[in-house]
Amino acid sequence: QVQLVESGGGLVQPGGSLKLSCAASRDTFGAYAGAYAWFRQVPGKEREFVAARRWSGGTTYYGDSVKGRFSISRDTAISTIYLQMNNLRPEDTAVYYCAAGRPITSTITTQSAYPYWGQGTQVTVSS
Repeated sequence: QVQLVESGGGLVQPGGSLKLSCAASRDTFGAYAGAYAWFRQVPGKEREFVAARRWSGGTTYYGDSVKGRFSISRDTAISTIYLQMNNLRPEDTAVYYCAAGRPITSTITTQSAYPYWGQGTQVTVSS
């Protein structure tokens, strides 16, 4: 059974940094998923794509609003994915979700391509 558990959210000042973690159950990226992603959502708005990458490596994909500031990565030994967020802005405030699935390349930035989701972690950027 796939489980994704996020951690690392919190309150940070504009310009600051946070690193989110998402621990996956052991067999997730062997048996159930080949790619991982981060999305975020603000109340009343659609869930927004943030970043994605295949578990095997290769191309990383970023939403336009986070390019150059956020970085997605993973630790294969402990089945954990990360989102390093730098130079945070108030508009980055949202609930951040990690996701896993087997998207084809054309859908790797699409939330419907990911059947497995974490519970979300709140990130608030405010002075």
